[in-house]
Amino acid sequence: MHARTPWRLAGAVIAALVLVTSCGSSGSDPEPGDAATRTFEADNGRVTIPADPQRIVATGYAVPVLIEAGAKLVGISTWKRGLPLMSEEDRRTYDGLAKVAGETAAETNYEAVAKANPDLIVIGVPKPALGDLDMKRLESIAPVAVIGPTVPSAWRELSHRQADAAGRAEAVEKTKAAYEKKAGELKAKYRDALAGLKFGHVGAYGDISAGTFMREFGGSWGTNIAQDVGVNYYGEVEKKGGGAADVSEHPSIEELPESLGEADAITYTVEADGKPSPEVKYVLDSKLWKNLPAVKDGLTFPFRYTEAATYESALRTLDAIDEALAPLLDR
Repeated sequence: MHARTPWRLAGAVIAALVLVTSCGSSGSDPEPGDAATRTFEADNGRVTIPADPQRIVATGYAVPVLIEAGAKLVGISTWKRGLPLMSEEDRRTYDGLAKVAGETAAETNYEAVAKANPDLIVIGVPKPALGDLDMKRLESIAPVAVIGPTVPSAWRELSHRQADAAGRAEAVEKTKAAYEKKAGELKAKYRDALAGLKFGHVGAYGDISAGTFMREFGGSWGTNIAQDVGVNYYGEVEKKGGGAADVSEHPSIEELPESLGEADAITYTVEADGKPSPEVKYVLDSKLWKNLPAVKDGLTFPFRYTEAATYESALRTLDAIDEALAPLLDR
């Protein structure tokens, strides 16, 4: 779901000014004798990219980030999982952009990428997915900066790096400040109600056919934003497998009492409409679930918008968490 193309920049004076302001977190420097480019530290090494990119193709996790940041996009991969989190304006932008790739890296349309004539390609997929891409072909089109996710909670750094590559780091800083302000307010609001409570979380990616459920620990999709509000998720993965497998695991449903029996309270992922996915409903319908101490005590809380991967979308997640935890204030 990612790609790029040859690049050309106009306006040496403007580019020079951008160079002064855009080196930032990437540790980039202008190339000797070329005021229109800079060196950027990407996952695929030090890449020479435009200092002020005018035609950007983005894929994966870079899609929502660069739409929100107002980057100069000419093509994107689809990003269906993030549609419920988009504002009306961002959704219009998303719908109006050429789709040059699908939901996976293997669904990249190289001809469409080339047709978009990008001067920069920002690939936002995990490193293992790069094996599904013809990187040499992409690099023959335009400079490619791979800036992909690691653990789910790393979206904060990831979004800043992606925006920085596109020359829009300041836009992320703005929404970061708004997010941190709201998170701080909610942390103060729930400080007493959350004190001493150990939480567990049931995620949305279990496998009913295999009889498993998803247990998420701190730093995972369903937990990392709630942690900024002061929710304490206990435990950790027994055997880390890299990426999301460092902060989540998939026990059998029979292990539910062992996995979540110590939880004072449990949060669980639901869809944007508030309904649980079949994978989560599988857990909620289990007799083992109904016998958990936290469930018997009525301390279970559904979380919407757990897939937020930008500060702007995470503001919606904070609102959803506030709504879900509100009953705690009446205890």
